[in-house]
Amino acid sequence: MTTRTRTRSESARPTTRRIVGVLVAVLLVVVAVIAVAPGRQPSATGSPVARSPVTASSPADAPPGVLPREDRAAVDEADGVLPDGVGVFDDGFPGVANLDPALLGALRRAAADAGVPFTVTSGWRSPEYQDQLLREAVAEHGSEEEAARWVATADTSAHVSGDAVDVGPAQAMAWLAEHGAEHGLCRVYSNEPWHYELRPGAVGHGCPRPYADPTQDPRTHR
Repeated sequence: MTTRTRTRSESARPTTRRIVGVLVAVLLVVVAVIAVAPGRQPSATGSPVARSPVTASSPADAPPGVLPREDRAAVDEADGVLPDGVGVFDDGFPGVANLDPALLGALRRAAADAGVPFTVTSGWRSPEYQDQLLREAVAEHGSEEEAARWVATADTSAHVSGDAVDVGPAQAMAWLAEHGAEHGLCRVYSNEPWHYELRPGAVGHGCPRPYADPTQDPRTHR
């Protein structure tokens, strides 16, 4: 058996290949770092574009429809805020107890006749609570004009005067849609099947045709 002696050039080849490979890898890393420098990000075309700064006051800090903390009023049950499941007979909550007595009486008689649970999702509200709801509606819908289709101002809202109630759940709304007029309870806005007010004349003549939304109600323009 013969043994072949490797020449110096042959033994140096693997080492040279390793060095070249390392240099290529380092070069690729440097190119990548330069392409995506701090404060810049690649665009769809591959060209770097400046990243827009986001500050603490930027709208990106809050999801749509949620006001910044400093714009949220400190309202609670005393202002008419109601937890889930409050019934029409729960006088312990100002949102129920501060409703107009005639409206509340009609609502309770209707609930007794219906045989289905009636809850008050919103009833009487303080002006501060109404103002907060309006600000939230503007944040959610993007403009005062669009928000006005859902939330009235504090000085025109029937909730603030205690003359309106938002009813739930769905079976209660369905029952009132069919039988509410018998108790003088009428749906006022087509886009709000939960919003009811007292119309005593409806007992004998039926409910008047509802407005499309609050912006069509003359009371919201006084």
